[in-house]
Amino acid sequence: MADASDRLHACSDSARLDAEILVARAIDMPRSYLFAHPEDTLDQFAIARLETTIERRLAGLPMAYITGVREFWSLELQVSPATLVPRPETELLVELALREIPRRADWQILDLGTGSGAIAVAIAHERRSCRVTAVDSSADALAIAKLNVRSLDLANVDCLLGDWTAPVSAARFQVIVSNPPYIALGDAALAALSAEPELALVSGSDGLNAIRTLSRDCRAILTEGGMLILEHGNEQQDVVAGILEADAWRDIKGYDDYAGRPRATTARL
Repeated sequence: MADASDRLHACSDSARLDAEILVARAIDMPRSYLFAHPEDTLDQFAIARLETTIERRLAGLPMAYITGVREFWSLELQVSPATLVPRPETELLVELALREIPRRADWQILDLGTGSGAIAVAIAHERRSCRVTAVDSSADALAIAKLNVRSLDLANVDCLLGDWTAPVSAARFQVIVSNPPYIALGDAALAALSAEPELALVSGSDGLNAIRTLSRDCRAILTEGGMLILEHGNEQQDVVAGILEADAWRDIKGYDDYAGRPRATTARL
């Protein structure tokens, strides 16, 4: 573990934790086993497995893609290179949605660009009486979302394939939530995200094409007084508010994530 940790410092801010997870994975045991049996040694097959995963991590592959899982809203989710790795800051969208949705409501909730299904399953898990629809244009991503819905035994989630609001144009929702792509084409930040799907990251020359589409099209499927909740970049809050104002949204409010950075905006019809 010490050797793996030293090597992983080159690519990780949590090198020791990464090393523990990879060693535990190499021997197919939980992390707790490592601390209960510090005298154990790895056989040649475990060393080979460990070396393979260390090399993948050093090459820039996120830990979530190596292990195939990521915790979000205290739920263990399956992830793959077809989906974004769910971020802690995106939990803010779940929190804002749950503030809006009464505990025993039987509302219709929509998650657009669901990816791994993180937002949809978190809301569905907390509001069992609601019906949550999860939409994504990537069949591979939607397959992961469906896997998470099944593994968490959520009977109140529907997963639909399609482009933004197209699959639900005849429906109406009380709350619409989305973590759309919002990075500008050519942004330097993309270098650190090269392992993740560009389709879920990049949205035009200024990063705002998807948000413009959502602002325009979600009006037709949201009930009167309903809420739209959008994630965006920490320097985009004022521009996003301007886009929503231009499309006649009202009661526009911005919210900071848990690190104190502008991260989400809500609006109503």
